[in-house]
Amino acid sequence: MAATPVYKVCVLGSAGSGKTTWLRRHATGEFVAEHTPTVGVEVLSLTFNTTRGPITFQMWDMAGTDKFAGLGEDYLLNADAAVVFFDVTDKSSYKAVKTWFDMVESKDVSLAVLVGSKVDSSAREVSSSSVTFHRKRNVQYYEISSKSNYNFEKPFLYLARRLTNDRDLQFVETVETDELAADAPAPAPALAAVSVAPSCDDPSPILTAASE
Repeated sequence: MAATPVYKVCVLGSAGSGKTTWLRRHATGEFVAEHTPTVGVEVLSLTFNTTRGPITFQMWDMAGTDKFAGLGEDYLLNADAAVVFFDVTDKSSYKAVKTWFDMVESKDVSLAVLVGSKVDSSAREVSSSSVTFHRKRNVQYYEISSKSNYNFEKPFLYLARRLTNDRDLQFVETVETDELAADAPAPAPALAAVSVAPSCDDPSPILTAASE
């Protein structure tokens, strides 16, 4: 049996832009509006069943605070792709998108996706028509809501198709989806979580089992 392909994907964006909520929602089917900000980086291993067999995304959820911004370039080493988030209810997070993309490109990560989150909110500050960055950089853009599940599986599907060079690839349902909440998205990936202790001296993270 062929080994399951594993792709390293870094998730970047300003603090509070919805990165961790998106990953946790997709992995568990639960929406948590508030959470403790990511420190350094957290790594989630998400395995998806597809029409060409299982594939695994090793998702590196990177802190969006200035304190850890310098470590971001180290974590991007050898990444296969990147997802850059901004919060449509926070104009400053959209203005920061260029900084995050510059960081991604500095490490020669050629595949990237731009995501505008929280589109379910009535407090929107960044309209769809004002989002033009993706056209300038020629990258895919999705507007999503982790609360309502709107579009929120599409970045994963886009990455899966590009990384496998199979534009017809689809996610397929598995029996595990029956164990999730009724409103959980399908298919549900398997989840493995680890916490990563950031180190300025060594870019290689120390992985330890994460408590839930």
